[in-house]
Amino acid sequence: MFLLVLQRMLLEFVLDIVYFPIWWYIGGAEHALKFCIGLLRDANGMLAPGLWLKNIFVPMFGQYDWQGRIVSFFMRLANVIFRSIGLVIWFVIVMILFFMWVLFPMFVLYMLLTSFLSFENILS
Repeated sequence: MFLLVLQRMLLEFVLDIVYFPIWWYIGGAEHALKFCIGLLRDANGMLAPGLWLKNIFVPMFGQYDWQGRIVSFFMRLANVIFRSIGLVIWFVIVMILFFMWVLFPMFVLYMLLTSFLSFENILS
């Protein structure tokens, strides 16, 4: 009985090691990509440069004279520009986060191999 349990545990262990890269780069990457898309949607909802652009010609605070319209236009234009820049910066950060997710197992494997190779040099 004990031998069967040990064999089953060893088989599951080996299968988990073999299946891990497949999961990481297919299912895990899909989950990470959906998470990053959610982060971008949330940022777009908070910054909303499209909403500011849609209302660029609407006067602020009910100032319908020409001075109010000019000030409102330039204030909204500045908001659209800076919020769009902020959204682009956030997009770059989120893409870096996603690529870190994809490259992390390769980095760990590289560090393990370097560590083992340097350990072999110490022993010899």
